Parts: sequence; structure tokens; C-alpha cells
Amino acid sequence: MPEWLVLTLAMLAACAVVVVITLVRHRRAPEDEDPSETPDVIEYMTMWIGVVYAIVLGLAIAGVWEARNAAQDHVQAEATALHEISERVRVYPADARDRIREDIRTYVGHVVTTEWDTMADKGEVTERGSRLFERIRQDVTDYEPGTDFEAQAYQPLMDQVTAASQARIARAESTGETMPGVVWFGLITGAVVTIGMIFALQIRRTTRELILAGVFSALIAFLLFLIWDFDAPFSRGVSASTDPFLNLFPGVGD
Repeated sequence: MPEWLVLTLAMLAACAVVVVITLVRHRRAPEDEDPSETPDVIEYMTMWIGVVYAIVLGLAIAGVWEARNAAQDHVQAEATALHEISERVRVYPADARDRIREDIRTYVGHVVTTEWDTMADKGEVTERGSRLFERIRQDVTDYEPGTDFEAQAYQPLMDQVTAASQARIARAESTGETMPGVVWFGLITGAVVTIGMIFALQIRRTTRELILAGVFSALIAFLLFLIWDFDAPFSRGVSASTDPFLNLFPGVGD
């Protein structure tokens, strides 16, 4: 099911639940109930519950967005390091240079196709991707410089291999969900309490109040969906992309 459809259904369901409960509560309310007599303490508590929950939602959104950006940064760092290796080996003999560049393109091609799908579906990198990267490391490490110029390029190349390895490890660690289950429990419970406090204010069955209650509940549903969408940086709607690899290695994904 498309994520936009899930979001739409979640928001409509939140609106429907609030409106139905309000209508049922109004119909079963005592004849002498006066909605204007809501105790001040309930209004005060409702206000602060809303404020505290808004802060929690804001922190959660900021956290998952930062994790998503960090995952994209890892992809950018890995692609940049591999591109630097590909460019700097131009000082090597043709056979060594072509072998390293071909192994890099093979690895990048595997990442942007097979491995990326595996990260989205299973939340992990592939063993073949690890083997292909080790081949690149061995290509660079095992080469014996034949001139002073090649020797000067050797250590910077090793540094780029290390940077690419670190970025790959960080990318692998970013494939799963970032929000712990206990945080989700708090967010959902807070949503229930916050929306539930609407009924403590004894809202009436006027069109204006029903619309406001529905929009408020739909907004909370949207924010929770937004957190869920950002929570897995490589597998949901607003996910990290393969653009850094495709921009630096055009044609590898074809």
C-alpha cells in the first residue's frame, strides 16, 4: 500500500474516531449537563499536556530527521572516498589503475542496485558488497609502488580506503529503525491522552468544534506518520538516496 494512502487513511481514521466519540457522548450526556462549566483546572491541565506533548513530538521529529541526514552523509562520504581513489590511481600503471577502477565500479553498481534493495527490505548490507569492498582494499593495499611519485600517492589512497570503510560501516549501522520501542509507546500514549483531553473539556456538537477536534486529531496522526516515515533512513518515503554514487559514477546503475 502506498505510504501517501496510509497517511490519508490514518488521518481520516483519527478524525472519524474523534467525531464519532463526540457525537455519541453528546447523545448520551445528561439533560442538565452544561458544557460551559468545565473546571478551570481541567483547562489548565489540557493546555500543559498539549504543550508537553508538542515538545516531545518536536524532539522526536528532530531526532529522526537528524538520523536521516546522517545516513545521507554516510552515503556521500563513501561515494566521495571511492571517487577519490578512482581519480588518484591515475599515477599507477595502466593495469593496476584499470583493475582498481573496474573493481570500484563493480562495487558501486552492486551498492546502488542489489545492496540498496536489501537495506530497504531487510535492514542490512550484503555479504557480496563486503567482499567487493575487500577486493578494493586489497587492490590498493597489495600494490607495491615502483616510483617515488607512486609511493607519495600510496598513503593518501590508503586514507581514502579507510574513509570509505568507515562510511560503509556507518551506513550499515544506519539501515535499521532509530526510534526505540519505548519511545513509540510514549508517543502513542501521549497522542491518546492529548486527544482524550478534548472530551474532558465537554466539547459540544457544533460544526466549528467538530471541525477543530477533527483537524487537531488529524494533525497528530500526520506528525506521528512523519516520525515513522523518517525513522528508517533507507526504506521509507523520505529516505536517503543513491544520488551521491550515481553523480560521481554515472552509468553504474544502468
